[in-house]
Amino acid sequence: MLPRGVLVLLGTASLVVVVGGMRAVADLAGPVFLALMLTVTASPLTARLRRHGAPVWLAATVTVVTVYLGLFALGGALAVSVARLIDLLPEYRDELAGLRDDLVTGLGALGVDAEQLRTAVAAVEPGTFARIVEALFGGLAGALGDSVFLLAVLLFMCLDVVGFPARLASVTPERPQVVAALESFATGTRRYLLVTTVFGLIVAACDTALLWWLGIPLPLLWGLLSFITNYIPNIGFVIGVVPPALLGLLQGGPQLMLGVIVLYCLVNFVIQEIIQPKIVGDAVGLSVTVTFLSLVFWAWVLGPIGALLAVPLTLLAKGLLIDVDPSTRWLNSLLGGGPPSPTRDEARAPAPADDDGHDHVHGMEVRPG
Repeated sequence: MLPRGVLVLLGTASLVVVVGGMRAVADLAGPVFLALMLTVTASPLTARLRRHGAPVWLAATVTVVTVYLGLFALGGALAVSVARLIDLLPEYRDELAGLRDDLVTGLGALGVDAEQLRTAVAAVEPGTFARIVEALFGGLAGALGDSVFLLAVLLFMCLDVVGFPARLASVTPERPQVVAALESFATGTRRYLLVTTVFGLIVAACDTALLWWLGIPLPLLWGLLSFITNYIPNIGFVIGVVPPALLGLLQGGPQLMLGVIVLYCLVNFVIQEIIQPKIVGDAVGLSVTVTFLSLVFWAWVLGPIGALLAVPLTLLAKGLLIDVDPSTRWLNSLLGGGPPSPTRDEARAPAPADDDGHDHVHGMEVRPG
């Protein structure tokens, strides 16, 4: 047996190698993890169809069509909204020119060289913003709806999920801890997505109504953006407020931009930073600190898609590295801030018996018969 310190060093070195390899193949691993999350989310539909007597081919077809429709609907709505935004930006050419002149005049009064400032901001025009927006949102829409690799992986995973419960049940007698860890990951992922989707719809409805009331163009697009960024823990609403705030600056000046930011913070900060993290943490067993660190880590490893999948990927890593081994489950108390949840095997374990052979359940003696 090696000393514990040596085992920790070897495990850490192996983890560094694995993380480095994942980062090197992020373009390949990201769509695979996204397909896995979508398949896990849609698997209850397949199980319900099978329980009601649907044949295998029908259950698989319904699952694939449902996932594809949701993916294409989200990607299509985002692409159409971005196209409308790009067409709208040239209308603010005069307002942007006025803001540039005001900026140059104000900084020039503070002693900054006006000519250098005018040269620096000369490239800032609606066309530049349009290209940035098209690159940002167009890439996201393409990743959601046009990735052939993602669609292929989704197809095969949705076909395999029909028979996966039976295969999982066949290995339960030999590897009960592994099966329990995988079930914990699937359950936690579905709970997280359910809670996040509900809060995302609430935030999107509030933001859309708020922006419509303030007169910001394309409120439905920014509501959709709020819904998508709600899946990014902790910093999602910061990303979602930037585009409508900039449009508010172009349309109504600093006062309207400040109004958008203040009202956004009042609504989104209360919902996404106070209420939602508590409910998500209770649902999946991860503290707010662990959630934030997982966001930073997975975004560094996989890029933007890692930020969207930060919590599900952390649940997968926790299931495979912690929940699978009874000797490491004590770490759940540190990750979630509460006592570790009993696994399926622990829940079924018989109550301990005392010296006289009588079982005790929650302090009560249970005598045979």
